[in-house]
Amino acid sequence: MIRLLQLSLMRGTKPLFESAELTLNPGEKIGLIGSNGSGKSTLFAMLRDELHPDQGDLDFPRSWRVAHVAQETPALERPAVEYAIDGDATLRALERELGLIEGSESEGQRIAELHAQLADAGAYTVRSRAEQLLTGLGFTQQQMMLPVSSFSGGWRMRLNLAQALICPSDLLLLDEPTNHLDLDAILWLEDWLKRYAGTLIVISHDRDFLDGVTNVIVHIDERKLKRYSGNYSAFERQRAAQLELAQAMLDKQQRKRAHLQSFIDRFKAKATKAKQAQSRIKALAKMEELTPLRAAAEFSFEFREPERAPNPLLVLDKVAAGYRDTDGKEKTIVSGMSFSLNAGQRIGLLGANGAGKSTLIKTIAGDLPPLHGSARLGKGLAIGYFAQHQLEMLRPDDSPLMHLARIAPDIREQELRDFLGSFNFPGEMVKSPIAPFSGGEKARLALALIVWLRPNLLLLDEPTNHLDLETREALTEALAQFDGTMLLVSHDRHLLRATTDEFMIVADGSLQSFDGDLDDYKDWLFQTRLSANPPSSAFPATDAQLPTNDRREQKRLEAQERQRLSTLKKPIEARLRKLESQMEPLSTRMASVEQTLADNGIYDGSRKDELKLLLEEQVSLKKILEQLEGEWLEQQELLEKILADE
Repeated sequence: MIRLLQLSLMRGTKPLFESAELTLNPGEKIGLIGSNGSGKSTLFAMLRDELHPDQGDLDFPRSWRVAHVAQETPALERPAVEYAIDGDATLRALERELGLIEGSESEGQRIAELHAQLADAGAYTVRSRAEQLLTGLGFTQQQMMLPVSSFSGGWRMRLNLAQALICPSDLLLLDEPTNHLDLDAILWLEDWLKRYAGTLIVISHDRDFLDGVTNVIVHIDERKLKRYSGNYSAFERQRAAQLELAQAMLDKQQRKRAHLQSFIDRFKAKATKAKQAQSRIKALAKMEELTPLRAAAEFSFEFREPERAPNPLLVLDKVAAGYRDTDGKEKTIVSGMSFSLNAGQRIGLLGANGAGKSTLIKTIAGDLPPLHGSARLGKGLAIGYFAQHQLEMLRPDDSPLMHLARIAPDIREQELRDFLGSFNFPGEMVKSPIAPFSGGEKARLALALIVWLRPNLLLLDEPTNHLDLETREALTEALAQFDGTMLLVSHDRHLLRATTDEFMIVADGSLQSFDGDLDDYKDWLFQTRLSANPPSSAFPATDAQLPTNDRREQKRLEAQERQRLSTLKKPIEARLRKLESQMEPLSTRMASVEQTLADNGIYDGSRKDELKLLLEEQVSLKKILEQLEGEWLEQQELLEKILADE
């Protein structure tokens, strides 16, 4: 069990925790959330015994083995698979000791003990387990034998993650584990973590990942730690209910304060009522000032309507996409692409890391010329291109205002300031150099520059990297309302579901349509690349590849299922309509009663009987409404379950 008791901690002059309390049980899978700088990584440092609280205690069994992802990766010549196995420090220590004494006749007893301990530590299966981990994280068999120094930063972070996963642990700490992973690796990691037997604490801005893995959410807010049961979606519902309740309590208190103040103002000068007025002054002074729970500051933006909409926007004819090395030798990544992008299409690109998704987007954006074939651009095509290297192209010594003024030199400064303010660059921040900005702040600036250009074709390559949950949600809402055409690569399933209408898959050097949703893609992924016996083709079977009789039978079964679900829905929808028709007049009457009760005049002595009747009616209406609302919620949940099966 992990317990925080009256824990307080300062970092410099900033208080991160004040008398924080929390209890976490063994085996729970906890999502740790909070705004940037709220103390999530600091809490991890305390659990790793790298920091200690200023006051209070952080207690958990000292016998627990704690695993976490290292932030640095040395440029070793050691093969990747051996580096991954190095994560099991106990096993490696046993191997080193055995290597030192093996062959010594006087150490026979210790050698036997070491062999037994190595067997218990899984030494004879560790290489197979390491290869399975690395396969799930996107490494090929060939890559597993390459030296660590040959990999880029993102792939080295995957190796560090493999080390943490292979290490036997009772407590696993993962800080943004999905940042350097593609969708395939995230789906595999999610499946692995569901089967992890220890206690997991994960920091993540990926809501679908949190929903799939966690059963407890810990929210850092106002220097406190608040525990919520359930996954991230459950947290959002509970949090919204708390905010609503807090606001209702505040409104009630304000009405009571207004009533007391009204009595005081009316009677404090009257001798006959002076005593009662004084008692109310004291009551008002003692009344604790309630404030509502602070909601996260809302952030939203929208894409401006494109000025033109050519159709088609782009036509690729037998295009081969790839690179030319320094010697001019071609390296084809995706070939034979013939398709057009039409106005209003919203396409999500799927495929393993390295399959060619980014290469395709760079080719469409014009960053890479086609190796073969032709790309015809529609007249008036305006491309908005966002990729991770876009952040590197920002000038660190320039301010957000200078970046925007460079592409809009004829626009008044105040208009540019107002626009950047809508992207959370307020006050002096808009004129500050961006060098010290966080990755999320730089990503927001890159998005702002794209929005200003009013593109009719958006090419987005992992746009949510570095973005917090609030900004991701704002981006999701903005893209859902975007009027133009979009091609999106993202490991954020929530973003893909909410903003795309169709999927295409890049695999085996080809591009094809994918007839299915993300759940179908996950099933296909585990049956192919992550299967012990993958099929010869990397692409999923489509209806056109099924025998005619099988297609007919499949369509018949689908029609039967739709009919069954429709039959189940009808009585529930009818009951919901009836409940809503009953609640509407009652809610209207309740609002009228509460409005009357909020009027100070109702509390005059001459209206005592009327007040009594109104209070009785309020209690009765509340009871009836609670019953009806409870049944409405039950029926709504049943309907949602049926809709989820459609």
